[in-house]
Amino acid sequence: MDIVVAAPVAGVLALGYAYWKATWVKKQDAGTDVMKEIAALIQEGAMAFLKAEYTVLAGFVAIGALLLAFANSGGGEFQSPLIAASFVTGAVASGLAGYFGMRVATNGNVRTTAAARISLTAALDVAFASGAVMGMSVVGLALIGLGGLFLLYTNMFPDNMRLTLNILTGFSMGASSIALFARVGGGIYTKAADVGADLVGKVEAGLPEDDPRNPAVIADNVGDNVGDVAGMGADLFESYVGAIIGAMVLGLGFTDGGTGPIVLPLVLAAAGIICSIAGTFFVKVKDGGNPQHALDTGAFGAAGVMAVLTFVIAKQLWPTDLVVGTSGLSVSATDVGIATVIGLAVGVCVGLVTSYYCSMDKPPVDTIAEQSKTGTATNIIAGIGLGMQSTAIPIILIAAGVVGSAYFAGVYGVAIAALGMLSTTGIQLAVDAYGPVADNAGGIAEMSHQDPIVRERTDKLDAVGNTTAAIGKGFAIASAAMTALALFAAFMQQANIGGINISEPMVMAGLFLGAMLPYLFSSMAMKAVGEAAMEMIEEVRRQFREIEGLLEGTAKPDAAKCVAISTNAALKRMVMPGALAITTPVVVGFVMGAEALGGLLAGVTVSGVVLAIFMSNAGGAWDNAKKSFEGGGYTMKDGSLHEKGSDAHKAAVVGDTVGDPFKDTAGPSLNILVKLMSVVALVIAPLIAVAS
Repeated sequence: MDIVVAAPVAGVLALGYAYWKATWVKKQDAGTDVMKEIAALIQEGAMAFLKAEYTVLAGFVAIGALLLAFANSGGGEFQSPLIAASFVTGAVASGLAGYFGMRVATNGNVRTTAAARISLTAALDVAFASGAVMGMSVVGLALIGLGGLFLLYTNMFPDNMRLTLNILTGFSMGASSIALFARVGGGIYTKAADVGADLVGKVEAGLPEDDPRNPAVIADNVGDNVGDVAGMGADLFESYVGAIIGAMVLGLGFTDGGTGPIVLPLVLAAAGIICSIAGTFFVKVKDGGNPQHALDTGAFGAAGVMAVLTFVIAKQLWPTDLVVGTSGLSVSATDVGIATVIGLAVGVCVGLVTSYYCSMDKPPVDTIAEQSKTGTATNIIAGIGLGMQSTAIPIILIAAGVVGSAYFAGVYGVAIAALGMLSTTGIQLAVDAYGPVADNAGGIAEMSHQDPIVRERTDKLDAVGNTTAAIGKGFAIASAAMTALALFAAFMQQANIGGINISEPMVMAGLFLGAMLPYLFSSMAMKAVGEAAMEMIEEVRRQFREIEGLLEGTAKPDAAKCVAISTNAALKRMVMPGALAITTPVVVGFVMGAEALGGLLAGVTVSGVVLAIFMSNAGGAWDNAKKSFEGGGYTMKDGSLHEKGSDAHKAAVVGDTVGDPFKDTAGPSLNILVKLMSVVALVIAPLIAVAS
């Protein structure tokens, strides 16, 4: 058990690295007074939203902890209060990760703009360092929390590992709950601002991107941080934690493995932190070079080293062949290593496929741009069709990953494959979180009227950020599918269910309910964005109409009013989708039984993963189809050039506006929905367990 200490130690190392990078970013030049003033407005808006959101969530966490504390799970008098304590710890850790990442991202945006006045290399260094703080904060707090609690509970219950792990699932439930609210709330905030800024500022008033005359621009830049830094951080935090705990619980299934299969996920995660930190030192680019190559070198290099280390670590903790429960499947250390590498490979492949469907100058996005020539309707039809088509290859890859990893190590192999995808989350999230920092930097450059070369450099970083965001979403979706399956298997184990018979009416009813839930959940998120966007649109129109000299640039907009609209809309409308995800498995489990709950989880996993891929890819493709017209314009196959401001561009802007809540609100939130429901089921499993 001494090896488990590696987890919290690696977590402390990650936080130390994050602090070092945050301090370095803070020391960089913040540019002119105008740049500082704009950056201050963005930071104030972001932190005000986070404070308001966490105030609401604190009440939810308190109520959830009380309910858990007084639940009688039959596992000993200390179990329920300790599950509640784990729940609170997971929620606090997730919240802290979001706070650290948001703070540094809003410090780094203006410093990236200032660095871009010097060179592309300097700008990349600042933007990536800012993203690295988010990445390392997530993995550091996760392993300190998980590793520390595991050591504590094993000392309290040295002879009852099942009880220890059941208590530990509360940590995952706390992390998942905060993640869902952060994703939904952040998504509503950012898309309400984005839609208002685009439809009124760009389409109606003809203003360029990030024009300081647009009242919604500051709120839009705040939203980049709220949704893509804090929201994505919370998303991957709960994925990371869920993958580790799912594998640990399934480690109980080995009849003669001791604690090796249980502690292996923690040790692999610790090794992943070391690889991630090492990978950050290889993210360098020369002026005139491609930042994408630098980011790929760091991320894929870390993954490659991690793949090798997996075999070494598995050999130490898995010295002999072990038998999975009563199945008779014999699993060796090499089998475990292969399953982990399969997970890494599937994650990379799904990310690359996602990038293909969402990248500029690739056939899918070009098809949508071509269809924009004949108007908004054909643009939207093309985007929806492409999104549906884009589900095929990722689902085939995920299915192959599930079958391949299970072939080598059973369901435990599926869980360890999910962890393999997420083992280098530290650098994956750093690459992803750098994108909104670069996006903000471009906005600050535009609003402070910097030399065009500055915006050119930040746009180059931002363009790469769009690709890394697409790859990140692919990783998130693939890991969600495999993590949810691992948690589902862990639930069945803890609930003492040998199998689920879909010919049973209750199970089939649960299956149908589960398949419906992602659509109901998405409708709530989409409706929330639409209603909030309407408020934003009316406010932007009012300011253009009533503030004399605003469009001429002689008066300043009331940016604070737009920030307040987005904040209030997000806080008011994020509660119902979150409550739906948490209460449904509890109601189904206690009213319809454990087998019906199993059917519910199967339905929500399959339906949710496919819908998430569709929405994320359609939204990403619409976004880059719009960008195809900006800059030098887009040349159609017939040779006609359609520039920014043309009818085709306006149609593409509307398509992008439809896609915004697809890719940044509902789509990413579905990843969390499927995992949160599995985690809730896992926590209540001892209460509804089938009698043996």
